[in-house]
Amino acid sequence: AFRAASRLAPRAFGQVTLDFNVRPLFGNTAGRAFSGKTPALHELGSVDHMFEEDRVDKVAEPERRAFTYLMLSSVRFAYASAARLLVVKFVASMSASADVLALAFSEFDLSSIEMGKTITAKWRGKPVFIRRRSAAEIATEAAVPMEYLRDQETDADRTLKPEFIVVLGICPHLGCVPVSNAGDFGGWFCPCHGSHYDKSGRIRKGPSPLNLEVPPYKFIDENVILMG
Repeated sequence: AFRAASRLAPRAFGQVTLDFNVRPLFGNTAGRAFSGKTPALHELGSVDHMFEEDRVDKVAEPERRAFTYLMLSSVRFAYASAARLLVVKFVASMSASADVLALAFSEFDLSSIEMGKTITAKWRGKPVFIRRRSAAEIATEAAVPMEYLRDQETDADRTLKPEFIVVLGICPHLGCVPVSNAGDFGGWFCPCHGSHYDKSGRIRKGPSPLNLEVPPYKFIDENVILMG
């Protein structure tokens, strides 16, 4: 069977003829497209002269070039001005308003405070303790050794005038408001957790880790302070 098939195969393939002649798909168009003949001028189509008509002649019309530069510069200047205005408006919106700035500074007259008394004022929504101390109280606080203090500060470092001590009325422990003229040291006492402060506002006993904070202030007169 193998030998018979090998004899018949050449005869079968010999009867098949293949046509490799390529015919153009669209008539003679392809032949013309790839022919070496140079096309005539009318076959190239119309020429676009718009560029030559609208082109600026830099020699004959120098004013047009100057006008173009002027317009480009004007537009860019307008863009830069608008960007600057937006930046200024944005920065101005972040600034504090007049009423907020008014609350940032407060004046207090200390002349009406009696010797050995403490008043409570309000600054930025926080209580402020202002005490007028006698000479004996000043001497007592100045004589306290530093090793007795948890948050070591001298009395002179906490006052601008030894006669007046100004502190914020907020306990550094958990934010409670201490009681004036109370405690084991006669200054302030926080009943919430038992912190005792002396007449310089320094922590002397209890859980508070820090002294009562001294706010920023200055004397603008003999007995008038400006806080803020």
